[in-house]
Amino acid sequence: MNYKKIRTNLLKKLENNSIAIISASDQKIRSNDTEYIFRQSSNFYYLTGLEEDCSVLVLSKQNGISKSYLFLKDNDKLTTLWLGKSLGVKKAKKTIDVDKVYDIKKYKKRLEKLLVDHNNLYIEQFTNSTYYEDAKNIALSLSNNRAIKQSPRNFLDIATHIETLRLIKDKDEIKVIKKAIDITKKAHHKAMKNISKCSYEYQVQAIYNNTFIKNKAFSDAYSTIVAGGDRANVLHYINNNKKLDKNDLVLIDAGCEYKMYASDITRTFPVNGKFSEAQKDVYNKILDAQKKIIAMIKPGIKRLELQKLSEKLLCTALIELGVLNGSLEYNLKEKTFKKYYPHGIGHWMGLDVHDQAPYFEDDFSDIILKEGMVLTIEPGLYLKKSDKNIPKQYRGIGIRIEDDILVTKDAYENLSLSIVKDVKDIEEIMKA
Repeated sequence: MNYKKIRTNLLKKLENNSIAIISASDQKIRSNDTEYIFRQSSNFYYLTGLEEDCSVLVLSKQNGISKSYLFLKDNDKLTTLWLGKSLGVKKAKKTIDVDKVYDIKKYKKRLEKLLVDHNNLYIEQFTNSTYYEDAKNIALSLSNNRAIKQSPRNFLDIATHIETLRLIKDKDEIKVIKKAIDITKKAHHKAMKNISKCSYEYQVQAIYNNTFIKNKAFSDAYSTIVAGGDRANVLHYINNNKKLDKNDLVLIDAGCEYKMYASDITRTFPVNGKFSEAQKDVYNKILDAQKKIIAMIKPGIKRLELQKLSEKLLCTALIELGVLNGSLEYNLKEKTFKKYYPHGIGHWMGLDVHDQAPYFEDDFSDIILKEGMVLTIEPGLYLKKSDKNIPKQYRGIGIRIEDDILVTKDAYENLSLSIVKDVKDIEEIMKA
């Protein structure tokens, strides 16, 4: 990744005589004095590529001159003994292309000088960080010092500027996302081939965990969902601890994180390797809808148009299945379909599985698709076993089909197309 280019693009968005501070993530306590495995702030990583805590990036834009400063922890004997070596100041000077690198212990003292002669202080306004609090306190102190003519008096949000940049992926980002999807493909296909050996949902989850780690994706991008039968109708079911029924479908929503970038794929298939007629009927309607929605994707299309098409197609499916009564126009107007299709058609994906990027333009209109955007398309129908309004043969069926789509110059590329999803292909790979 060209992190310097990304920082340059960010600086262009800032007002003149501004200084921006972007903090790394803090370590999170899991229990008492033990911590979760560290996961870097997506915004900080996007600008630096650094995966360490106790780090801060400072960007200055003053009279047409831009400067970058990195603060990070230096190596000391005690920290090295317990946690191993960090990058350190000396090595960071050689490997990270910034103007100056300092020990994080000097952060406050240096900041007192760096903030002078700037009008605006940009921070992530809605992120808690002691480094942001320190910066605000120093800025307030400087503003009360009559000997200093100019210091930040305006506190602005930097996050929205970074997240707008993150919306368009460059070729290096796309390459990493493709790798993440390729690893996830291996896991989905392995699960399809081996589910007959599994009695419980957690045994299927273990296949994903094992495949991810074997392929150097040391984390999943989100909590894996392995939902057998009626449990698929709980949208974020993550207990994964129930027994699998061979006559049920299993909905698996899983994706690995590779080099900080996410994948997000959902496949639904029969535990016994063969779709029943009722399962096939519902599945094919959702798959047909997904294919039509994906085919619509190209630069210039609004996300809202994809949502409207998904609602029209899935509402039609529910009427044809006998789940809804009345005309299509009536059901769309009254939004009766929402009971069975309660979520949106998809979301942005990148450094976060639900990438923190804008969904609306500056004038609050729905955002228009552009080359380089990556989004998921995930139609689904959720037909609860307890719902007596649903024809009996369809009760307890929950299906979602999700792919990761790149908007290209003229149309789209389905990055996860090679993960089987047609009924015939699923049954064949499960038979194998």
